[in-house]
Amino acid sequence: MRLKSAIWVAAYIRRCHIEGAFAAVRRRGAEEAGTIFVKLNRLDGTAELFGPAPQSVFDHARPADRLFSRCHPDQPVPEAKIEERLARELRFDPDVWILEVEDRAGRHFLDQVLA
Repeated sequence: MRLKSAIWVAAYIRRCHIEGAFAAVRRRGAEEAGTIFVKLNRLDGTAELFGPAPQSVFDHARPADRLFSRCHPDQPVPEAKIEERLARELRFDPDVWILEVEDRAGRHFLDQVLA
């Protein structure tokens, strides 16, 4: 059974703060199973965006894990490009969560990120 999105988000925000990075919920999504996007703001005009990994990459032994993949292959990209992508996602799915992490070193704290 997968953790509710709201619980996963709270734990992720706490982990970012413990590691010394600022993190915040920019947009609350569906409590139970809202899709989560993480924007990594590098504070230099560029950013990275991580979204849910495709279902085909999930490990059948651990189906409850949340896996993320990079939304742009050539990251980091200008922040405006990330914001355009997030706007498209919101038009497609109004229940989406948007988290923003600010870290000059580019640390995202996502345990598993697929290219």
